[in-house]
Amino acid sequence: MTDGAVLHISGRVLVGPEEVRDELWVLDGRVTYQRPAGARDVREVTGWVLPGLVDAHCHVGLDAHGAVDEATSEKQALTDREAGTLLIRDAGSAADTRWIDDREDLPKIIRAGRHIARTRRYLRNYAHEIEPGDLTAYVVQEARRGDGWVKLVGDWIDRERGDLAACWPGDALREAIAAAHAEGARVTAHCFAAESLPDLLAAGIDCVEHATGLTEELIPVFAERSVAIVPTLVNIATFPDLAAGGEAKFPAWAAHLRRLHERRYDTVGAAHDAGVPIYVGTDAGGSLAHGLVAAEVAELVKAGLSDIEALSAASWGARAWLGRDVLSEGAPADLVVYAEDPRADVRVLADPQLVVLRGKPLR
Repeated sequence: MTDGAVLHISGRVLVGPEEVRDELWVLDGRVTYQRPAGARDVREVTGWVLPGLVDAHCHVGLDAHGAVDEATSEKQALTDREAGTLLIRDAGSAADTRWIDDREDLPKIIRAGRHIARTRRYLRNYAHEIEPGDLTAYVVQEARRGDGWVKLVGDWIDRERGDLAACWPGDALREAIAAAHAEGARVTAHCFAAESLPDLLAAGIDCVEHATGLTEELIPVFAERSVAIVPTLVNIATFPDLAAGGEAKFPAWAAHLRRLHERRYDTVGAAHDAGVPIYVGTDAGGSLAHGLVAAEVAELVKAGLSDIEALSAASWGARAWLGRDVLSEGAPADLVVYAEDPRADVRVLADPQLVVLRGKPLR
């Protein structure tokens, strides 16, 4: 029996892609499908309910210049929350954002520690910049600091070569990724080009960010080994501008980025058709704004995923991949309510009617 405030949501509760219920109740921060006995102060809401959305590549705590202060990090997290993103995999951050765990009004963050990059081969102030002999030690360190993930920079521009190039030799990757797995952590890697992918696959990589360099030969290996990709298509859309800015100094790199951009939808579509797991990530927090999860879902539809597949990549499927609850009985009440069915048109995600985080209605 309860005397506390209760939220009652009726309409269509999208527990999973094929499981739909007519109503749910939020009591003491948890989901229940049974009307609480003696419920008082009931708030009634009607709409289409989804689990809180997932941004699986979102850098709370970073801007274009590196780590930001807590006030800026808070603003970033609130922007994501307002867009319906209630679960974030940070995919690398130079900032200590553990204080966010104590804030009941901010999204949950699954941390990957700080980026690990080759010396002078990544954005300034972002990463531990090291050489291959130190890779395993830093991977173990970040595995212990993170929440089950480690983030490598797999390739970046080689200034002497004037183009993208792999950052790590295969033997260093094999040792480091095995060490991460021994720590119970999965490993993901920033990769634009194809060159870095074979050694990462051979080393047992779990996920690849961006993955613009996927080829016909590599895609079946990704599918066979269930290596996930997070395409960040809203970020790949910036490649033409990046190419224009660097073309005078690095023409080969600029031309390479343009080719990757031109085939971006075909690349993701081919991966999808082959059965490669695909999840939503925006790459917010560097040069991109936060709150772009709906735009990224729409981009995946352009690449060939159905509306419901793209929706799952930001909700049920993504949460299962990250080991987090959906809208099961007793689960934390992290959910978003929409006026229309997002399965029929993912553009509905751009206009959440109500966000509920840890059982508290916030919008």
